Amino acid sequence: MLRSLRRWLFGAAESPVVTGDQWQRVEAGLPFLDYLPAESRPRLRALALDFLNQKTFHGAHGLVLTDDILLAIALQACLPILNTGLDAYRDWVGVVVYAGDFVIARTEMDEDGVVHEYDDPVLGEAWPDGPVIVSWQAREHVDGLNVVIHEFAHKLDMCNGQADGFPPLPADMRRADWARIFTAAYEDLCHRVDHGLPLAIDAYAAESPAEFFAVMSEAFFETPLKLRTAYPAAYAQLKRLYGLDPAAGANPSPPRGSNAVEP
Repeated sequence: MLRSLRRWLFGAAESPVVTGDQWQRVEAGLPFLDYLPAESRPRLRALALDFLNQKTFHGAHGLVLTDDILLAIALQACLPILNTGLDAYRDWVGVVVYAGDFVIARTEMDEDGVVHEYDDPVLGEAWPDGPVIVSWQAREHVDGLNVVIHEFAHKLDMCNGQADGFPPLPADMRRADWARIFTAAYEDLCHRVDHGLPLAIDAYAAESPAEFFAVMSEAFFETPLKLRTAYPAAYAQLKRLYGLDPAAGANPSPPRGSNAVEP
C-alpha cells in the first residue's frame, strides 16, 4: 500500500486501500481508541484518510515512514477534531516525523536584556501557520503521554491565535466557565508540582496554560478515568469541547447483578 499512499499524498487521483487487517493492526497499538463509541470508529478512519490526503509527511534524518506509522499518526491527530472536522487544520500542510527526540536551537532574552542561545531537546513542536513536528517512539509508550495528541491539541489551540490554553469553544460553551475551571485546575497542578505532591498528569503541564491544555488533552484521551477523578470540572469542559466521553468507554461495566455505581 505504501507506494499507492505516497502517490495519493502527492496529488495523484487514486485513493489508498487500507485493509481491515491493517486498520486492526494499527489500532491495536492505540488501545485508547477503544474508549470511543463504536459508531465513531468508521468516522475516525475516514477523517484520518482525509487528513493524509491534505497533509504532506517528511521523515527526518532518513526515517522511513511506513503505512502503519502514517495511519497511526493520522488517527491520533484526528481525535481532537473528530466532531469538528479538518477545517481546524486548514492553514498548514506539513508533518515532520523524527525517530526519537530531537533538538531545536532556541534564543531567549532574559529580564536583564541578555540573549541566551541553547539547544532544547524535545519530543514535538507545533508552529503557528507551520508544520507539526513529532517524534515516533512506538516502543516507549507511557499511559497518559501522547506526543501526537499533545501537538495537535496545540494546533487546535492556535485556531484563534497563539497557543494560550484557550481554544475555540463550541457555541454552547461559556468562555467564563472555561477560564474559571481551567485556571483553578492549572493553579492546583502548579501547587502540586511546587510542593512535590502526587500528580494525575505529567508535570510538564505546569510550564504554561498552553502546555496544561495540551497535556490535559493527552490525558483526556489516554487516561480519562484518572483525569476525571482528579479534575472533574475540567474533564467536563473537555468532554463538551471534544464532544466525546472517553471515561464512559474506559469504565468497566459492573458485573451483572452488582450494585456498583460509576465513580
